[in-house]
Amino acid sequence: MTSPIWISEQNVVELMSLSDAIGALERGLAQQAAGDARNMVKTHVAWAENNLHAIGATYPKTGIVGTKTWAHTTGGTCPLLILFDAATGQLKAIIEAFALGQMRTGGISGVASRWLTQPDADLMALIGTGKQALSQLAAVAAVRPLRLVRVFSPTPEKRQAFIARARETFHMEIVEASSVEEAVADAPIITTVTRAKQPFLSASCIARGAHINAVGAITEERVELEMNVFARCTRAVVDDLPAAQRLSTELIRAYGESRRWADVNSLCDVIAGKNGRTTDDDITIFKAMGMGVSDLALGVEILERATRAGLGAPLPLPTREAPRFA
Repeated sequence: MTSPIWISEQNVVELMSLSDAIGALERGLAQQAAGDARNMVKTHVAWAENNLHAIGATYPKTGIVGTKTWAHTTGGTCPLLILFDAATGQLKAIIEAFALGQMRTGGISGVASRWLTQPDADLMALIGTGKQALSQLAAVAAVRPLRLVRVFSPTPEKRQAFIARARETFHMEIVEASSVEEAVADAPIITTVTRAKQPFLSASCIARGAHINAVGAITEERVELEMNVFARCTRAVVDDLPAAQRLSTELIRAYGESRRWADVNSLCDVIAGKNGRTTDDDITIFKAMGMGVSDLALGVEILERATRAGLGAPLPLPTREAPRFA
């Protein structure tokens, strides 16, 4: 029996690029649509300003199932993805999952942007400059020919520092906006990645035909979009519908209270049906909640690459027998 391995953050970034992640996510979503990958319902509990999360998925054709868990606290977080053998239940790998999570969160927006934005969209508004913002920008840049990015967040010092970092990485023009309205004016792509608890993006600011990646509000207390945005929305897409029905205050208000959940599509079905943006669409919205199928799509690929490259630290082989107590 092969010993399980510990795959570090450094191993992860050596083994996978964001472009690789976008491809792996599309393949995973196609498997989900075909019934070959299934999500575990997201589990979440909050205390004070902190949240404990657990997600997971099965990929039985690859021989892997697994879970990802993390405590998102005001003092930090340490996410781990745990992979098991689908036939024996034995541990295959533990993957440090901070970089993986950034690639998954950014990458899923890249997938959605590929299917739901105008093909020639070259202007992006980025609202929020926290830990996930750079990967969100990178993911959209990987699928669309961006020439200009406008950046806004409430604290001038933080957004200026973010812009300085982003300019070192990307070759398009990246400029500071002094308000949400200035950032999103005429922008065909808008990404919101904030911890806001009050809505800040209104339909009156948004150009016709714009696409919104709404990725910040993933727990009940968070809200980014005004309800009038959904009144103009001609296509609402989510990564995981059950999670959105439980945890997305925005979508619950827009679709749950009127019992219109049938109007919300899953991203895997968009890909499987090849039914992306049409010329008749006004605002399209992709709501990313985070789901096990996405994390496992990257985890399975990383484990395969680590095995081929001989990377990962061996872990003690767990016993298959229960201990005897005196």
